[in-house]
Amino acid sequence: MSSVVDPTAADARPRTGAGRGRLLQVLGISFGIAVLVGNTIIIGILRTPGDVAARLPSPALFIGVWFLGGLYALLGTISLAEPGAMVARSGGQYPFVRRGLGEYPGFIVGWSDWISTCAPIALGAMVFTEYLEPLVPAIARRHVAAGVALVLGFGLVLWRGIRVGDLMQQVLSAVKALAFGALIGACLLVPVPTGMSTAVSAWPAGVSVMTAAVLALQAVIYTYDGWTAPLYFAEETRNPGRNVPRSMVFGVLAVILIYVLVNIAFVRVLGIRGMAGDPFVAASAGKALFGNPGDLVIRLLVLLSILSGMNACVLMAPRIMLAMSRDGLLPEAFVTVNPGGTPSVAHWTAIGAAIAFIVTGTVETVIALCAFFFVANYLLSFLSVFALRIEEPATPRPWRVPGYPWTTGIAALGSVAFLAGSVVSDWSNSWKSILLLALSYPAYRFVLARRRAGAPT
Repeated sequence: MSSVVDPTAADARPRTGAGRGRLLQVLGISFGIAVLVGNTIIIGILRTPGDVAARLPSPALFIGVWFLGGLYALLGTISLAEPGAMVARSGGQYPFVRRGLGEYPGFIVGWSDWISTCAPIALGAMVFTEYLEPLVPAIARRHVAAGVALVLGFGLVLWRGIRVGDLMQQVLSAVKALAFGALIGACLLVPVPTGMSTAVSAWPAGVSVMTAAVLALQAVIYTYDGWTAPLYFAEETRNPGRNVPRSMVFGVLAVILIYVLVNIAFVRVLGIRGMAGDPFVAASAGKALFGNPGDLVIRLLVLLSILSGMNACVLMAPRIMLAMSRDGLLPEAFVTVNPGGTPSVAHWTAIGAAIAFIVTGTVETVIALCAFFFVANYLLSFLSVFALRIEEPATPRPWRVPGYPWTTGIAALGSVAFLAGSVVSDWSNSWKSILLLALSYPAYRFVLARRRAGAPT
């Protein structure tokens, strides 16, 4: 028999949503690992290595920066697993940021996280149709229609309920992991064709060395983004105090292992000089080993990666709106959950937003603007760990951050440095993000005013 979760158990303030259905507590640790892997390993790892190799033309330093990026993700994982397991509410980082830092920081995290989760659904659909075109020529010049159809397809299937989403996520992520394992094995074991470049390019001099290292690390950390995925399903996870931290830690360790091994494999096949500046290193490695059929192999790997990532985001986005609606920051309709455990109104709202991004052609702009917010959200999340330790020292914590406060402090400082680097290196988008941040405050005050007046938010 399915069990259900009372969303008010972790926080006395959220709306009960009586008569509107409840989330089902049916997910296990295998789903948590699958959704983390699916949300993290998409196409970044197939494209980013070329940029990193161009900045760090040394095999040891090139591999080292992937270890450093993985260390940041691991420090973040062990830190945010504490409030995630403690609060145990679905909705990503929003519930515990709101609880630890207050409603306005929670509001910032919630709406920006929702937008930056819907946008990858749209981007995934567009890239999927582009990579599918050589295999299905009929979709040529119909990318928008095909992308919309793909998003609607996910919407219809996942609307049925969380059990369907659980099955799809586990299957898609498992197949993707096996495919990456096969790629790594081929690159490490198949004889490398003669003539591949293994020489090391010239190093930049002076201050530019540090700049190159920082920019390379930024690219790597972007590629690791996605390790918070199990937090979006905390109250739907059986024994969340135990399984949310475990799925996060095991999942991020699996991602680190795959990323490091796949980059070692690329270095073996192409060499640093052969990788440097290549916009799609994986395709080059596939062609080097298998000739023209290698393009088909990598193309299929990209398609698998996109599908598992889209599945994860379609499941995650509605739960942010559900959590915010419970707290009165969004209309009460968003607390509606169908018998299958899907937040139905929030689900179709997220699908509609993704389709709007596709139709209007704004998806890449939105993602560029959200890059600022995803780091800012991490910083607020790490600060909430400190705040909750101070404000609620006696609250039971099923998982406590190992090495606290140093581990969480290092992760927070890393976020500050990364945020500063993003502002400096991408000011054209960062100033727009800062403007949106400033505009969020009057929007928040408007929501509060309507809530106090008793009007529907």
